[in-house]
Order: sequence, then structure tokens, then C-alpha cells
Amino acid sequence: MHIGIPLETYPGETRIAATPETVSKLVAQGHRVTVQKDAGARAWFSDQAFLMAGAEIGDVHTAFAADLVLKVRAPNPTELALSKPGSVLVGMLNPLDTEQARLFAQAGLTAFALEAAPRTTRAQSLDVLSSQANIAGYRAALLAASLYPRFLPMLMTAAGSVKAARVLVLGAGVAGLQAIATAKRLGAVVEASDARPAVQEQIESLGAKFISVPYATDDERAAGEGSGGYARPMPASWLQRQATQVRERIRQSDIIIATALIPGHPAPILISEETVKTMQPGSVIVDLAAGHGALSNPSAGNCALTETDKVVTRYGVQIAGYTNLPALAATDASTLYARNILAFLKLIIDSSGALAINLQDEIVAATLLCRAGQQLKPAHKP
Repeated sequence: MHIGIPLETYPGETRIAATPETVSKLVAQGHRVTVQKDAGARAWFSDQAFLMAGAEIGDVHTAFAADLVLKVRAPNPTELALSKPGSVLVGMLNPLDTEQARLFAQAGLTAFALEAAPRTTRAQSLDVLSSQANIAGYRAALLAASLYPRFLPMLMTAAGSVKAARVLVLGAGVAGLQAIATAKRLGAVVEASDARPAVQEQIESLGAKFISVPYATDDERAAGEGSGGYARPMPASWLQRQATQVRERIRQSDIIIATALIPGHPAPILISEETVKTMQPGSVIVDLAAGHGALSNPSAGNCALTETDKVVTRYGVQIAGYTNLPALAATDASTLYARNILAFLKLIIDSSGALAINLQDEIVAATLLCRAGQQLKPAHKP
């Protein structure tokens, strides 16, 4: 099979869908691999490294003319026009974008959106959301530390003592847990809040304090348990109690790292403009939900004042709204993502190297957006 690895053209995207490590394994399986010239340069993978791994270096036309195209981001209309009808596209394709899926089908593609893989033990090796969120949480803590105008750890110096920074992490999924771990390693005092009581043990095992908001009804408890490994929207009654409890913690915190996202829904506003006004000058908010706001304010995230892909200062508080933090660690982000893809390809390529789509496989069925030009219903439901 001919496999193409194009250069990512999405603004600010530095990752690549394959590395010399994964390319060498694909070549060993008998595949022909074409990597577009300089496709790995921004992730510090040279063309020479790909050549040594057995790939050929080609242009964008050759990469998109392959039988199987591996991408990080969905192809834009210009790239889609270069795709060969009947080819297979694998990447992070935003499975909830039905209009985009229609365009893939219109181009005659078979497309797999890896974000739609079920959160099961069997799917862990190809869980792109977890591998990239891990990096996002790590970079979020480092970004916060770089913006914060003080030290994070407590220091005893000849000029006096410096208090440790207080960090509050909102949302304890993969990104939140990594942000907690990184902030603790940097010496901060860390607290965390999450709607799911099951994460309390994980939070505390990392040395952070869990901010508990008790459930008042069975509906609140059911929502707090989530669904399929994903968070669910919480009832307004619980959100109101959480906002009251968290607001005071925010006022006392130096750094807020907000990570709360619900697939298929706008990011919940956890930090209002009024709450920002109560924070100390020099405080920092890193909003990993930036760009997922409601239609009335799509640039927002968990903070109402977030602006997409910017650092803005409001009421003496710096608010960072970067939407692609994994791209700031492009080498490792690409390495993990490429391994995720390699694990997924084992499910759709048989031992002879031919395409073999088995819809009885729950992972294959969940990630399939369209097949040979036929659009399927959105693969991932919140």
C-alpha cells in the first residue's frame, strides 16, 4: 500500500502524523511511504531521517495521491481536491463536524476520526485525545509559570522567604492531572476541582487537594459519573453550588489552569468576568478550553474573558487562550501521535498489507466517518 504523509498547513500546527520510528515499521511491513518535503521540519524530524527510515521524499501531490493518507489535522478544501477518490484518510478529523464529513464523502474518501475511539482499555494505545492532552496539561503548567511574575516554589533566601504559588486546576481529566503533577513538581501548592468524585483519589495521589462539591440529587450524581469516559453537562443546581465554592478558591489562587471540556457542548463558563475582577494583580489563567465557547462568545473557554490564541490582560490578570499547546512540544507530541496511528492501522490493515475494514470491531466502527464516499452518522456522540 502507498502511504502518504503530507505537510500540515493549519496555522500554528507543527506536528506530523508519522516519525522516522513509525515510518521504518511501515516500510518493514512492505508499504511504500511518501513524506512530503519538510513535513517534519517543525517537529525536528529531517527529510534525511525519513530517507534513512526507508521513506521517499515527495511533493504535496504525491503525498495526497497515496492509498492511505495520515494527517494530524483535517485537510483543507485545496488539499481535499488533491486526494484520490477511494483513498483512506486517518487523523484527528473532528467527528462532530458533519459538514466536514460530508465533504470527505463527496471526495470519495474513507475517513477515520481517531478522536472518536471509545475510552476503553483496548483502545488506550491509540487514544489520541489522551496522548495529546497529556502534553497540553504539561505545557499549560509551564506556560503559567512563565507568565506568573513570581516564583512557583517556596524559597528561603538571605533576603527573606518567598511563599509558594497557589495553583487551582479546574477539571481533572488527562490534561488536568498532568497540569497538577507538573505544577507540584515546580513546587506550587495545588488544588483541583472536578464534577466526577471518582477522580478524587487520582488528584490526591498527585499531592493536590480535592475541592469537593457534594451532590444534592440523583440526577446530579448520575451526571457526575460521566458517560463512556467523558464528562457530561452538570445540572444548573450543581454548577451554582460549584461556582460559589470555587469562586472563593479562585480569589485566593495565583494561577488557574482550566481544562473542562464536554464533547459536543460549549465549554462551561467556570470563571466569570466578575470573578476575574476579584483575583490578585499578576494572577494567571491558562484556559485549555479556549475557542470552545457558546455561539454568543465562541472565543471563550472556561473563562468568559478568554480570547482564542492570545494572551490578554484583564483587570490585572493575564489570560492565555492557546488552542494547540501540544504543538509547542512538537517532537514528543508527534512521536506519541504517530504511535497512536500505528496502533490504529493494525486494526484496518491485514497481515498481507491490504486494507481490511471490519465493522464488527468497535473501535473501527466508532471512528469511521465515511466509507467509499458514503457519509455515515457522526461517529462520536457526547
